Amino acid sequence: MNPDRIEQQRIAEGLEEPVREAANLAEKLGLEPFPVNYWIVDYDDMNELIAYGGFQTRYPHWRWGMQYDRQQKQGQFMGGKAFEIVNNDNPAHAFLQESNSLADQKAVITHVEAHSDFFRNNEWFGLFANDPDAAAMLERHAETIREYMEDPEIDREAVEAWIDHVLCLEDNVDQHRAFVPAETRGSDGEDVEAEVVAEKLDELELSDEVRDQVFDEEWLESQEDDEEVRFPAEPEKDILAFLWNHGKAYDAEAEKAVEMTEWQRDVLEILRKEAYYFAPQKMTKVMNEGWAAYWESKMMTDEAFAGDDEFLSYADHMAAVLGSPGLNPYKLGLQLWNYVENTTNRREVVEKLLRVEGVTWRNFEDVIDLDEVRDLLEPEPWLVDVVGHLDDLDPDDERVDAEALAAAHDGEVDVQKYPWKVLTYAGLAERHYSLVKPAFRGFLKRISQSELERIARYLFDTDRYDSVEDAVADVDRAAGWDRMREIRESHNDVTFLDEFLTQEFVDDNDYFTYEYTHTTRDYRVTSTDYRDVKKKLMLRFTNFGKPTIAVEDGNYENRNELLLAHQYNGVMLDIQQARQTLERVFQLWGRPVNLKTIVKEVDEHDIEVARRRDREPEPEEVGKLLRYDGEEFTVEDLPWEAVEGIAATDVDYDTKPDEWLA
Repeated sequence: MNPDRIEQQRIAEGLEEPVREAANLAEKLGLEPFPVNYWIVDYDDMNELIAYGGFQTRYPHWRWGMQYDRQQKQGQFMGGKAFEIVNNDNPAHAFLQESNSLADQKAVITHVEAHSDFFRNNEWFGLFANDPDAAAMLERHAETIREYMEDPEIDREAVEAWIDHVLCLEDNVDQHRAFVPAETRGSDGEDVEAEVVAEKLDELELSDEVRDQVFDEEWLESQEDDEEVRFPAEPEKDILAFLWNHGKAYDAEAEKAVEMTEWQRDVLEILRKEAYYFAPQKMTKVMNEGWAAYWESKMMTDEAFAGDDEFLSYADHMAAVLGSPGLNPYKLGLQLWNYVENTTNRREVVEKLLRVEGVTWRNFEDVIDLDEVRDLLEPEPWLVDVVGHLDDLDPDDERVDAEALAAAHDGEVDVQKYPWKVLTYAGLAERHYSLVKPAFRGFLKRISQSELERIARYLFDTDRYDSVEDAVADVDRAAGWDRMREIRESHNDVTFLDEFLTQEFVDDNDYFTYEYTHTTRDYRVTSTDYRDVKKKLMLRFTNFGKPTIAVEDGNYENRNELLLAHQYNGVMLDIQQARQTLERVFQLWGRPVNLKTIVKEVDEHDIEVARRRDREPEPEEVGKLLRYDGEEFTVEDLPWEAVEGIAATDVDYDTKPDEWLA
């Protein structure tokens, strides 16, 4: 056997203790993860699991092979390394790559425990199910689709093509609402009745003369009134549910729309349900990866879960993760969580100091020595060096785990290796208090006068402290961690960025926006204003970074045509991709489909004039209607009144300044 393989297996066999103790440490730190089952897999199996989205069984489709090939090539040619994959399930299943070093495996295990805590406690994951049993669900889905493909009465290629059509819209679900079966998201009774009547009239192909004889003028006029027959009553974001309820399959041989077969509806709903399951992971990528990176670092570095001989290897591991190019969710998420912790802890300290006799927000900087305060915030020596002060620990102290301390004295707890075992959550919070760390040494002193005034304005506690020492002694060292857990419960990436990305954060971490300019024909840094940076980042995460499309009318122009509306946010659609998507939607609607959007048009003459004047040209926003009838595309201009409702208002992601230097 290959000696490297023997070493890898030896490492894998020695993971039982790290797995057990990582779960214990996570609990001590206040995390509440799902139980995690760990599996050791080889390189090829890991690539396959990554391609399958973290599960061992998925429905047959070419997309998995494409993703497997991409993952394999990334490892071969781009130096990418797969450390782990974990799924949102109860129990969660995490897969460790056999070839990783022991330091890597420990890092992965601590990272996974934090991910599992996030899965269990974030409310967006709860919209699908609090106890998802996802592995079993996906296996059932895979078996169902496989049976359809193997059914001799069903064309396998037809099933694969149908899956392609549906997957084109997999992000077009209403991720902000809980998953419910498609049939319960149908239109109300009146809308359905209007739709059915309109369809029947079309199918009968009645002449105007016959229609006039059979139906009175008032009734016919009511059917032609958009407000009367339009459905849905409000734009429907869950396009897949709408198509399940009202769509038809296009029969190429008959050249007309026909009712979906049972297998077509079944597959559509299966893929829709999976889209809802995976939506929270896409919605919380920055938060979730940052959360896992934060607690991994806390366990591996601050609690020395990485041994002395493993620390350098772990440092390389973390550097590789945080140093990935482009918009790195691990790095951005970790920076934001650190900022949340620091700002919460700083506010807690300042609130206490503002209650010291004689201290106000106006004289705060003159009478408070924040260097002295920082020294007072340092943890007790016995919390820093637990092993050296084991005999000094007071079992009645709230920061000490009395039961574990007794076990340590009896030799049942290895305090040398796991000093955290004899501490409580309160003890660990003080032991790892963020404001005294070298990396954040100046954070407390950066409190602004406006922030001091704002804190003082909402300070309702009238109890006073006699001295700074008394005030600091009463500081809640766990305030930052407690606040982080509150945020972890209710936010997604968009709300997380919107609330916590401030000018201070942007300045500290050197974020900026950049855009392409017509005048210089290259990209330029455009802004370091936090509002501009926030808009750009939120654009990347709103609706998974995809265009927001909704069903506006299922009986457009009273012709049974589908009208989709692009919720324009200042960024244009890729028209070529939009055309390809409409082709897919046509197969699921069976009749002509329309899409209205807004585009920016710039005249070449205006570009040249602007270039000579060292400024950007002003584009004109124009409404467009794309239509596909199964044979050809058409694009026509729409009056502004027709698109005014989908135009950006207070949300504008264009951060270009008014003028540019050439």
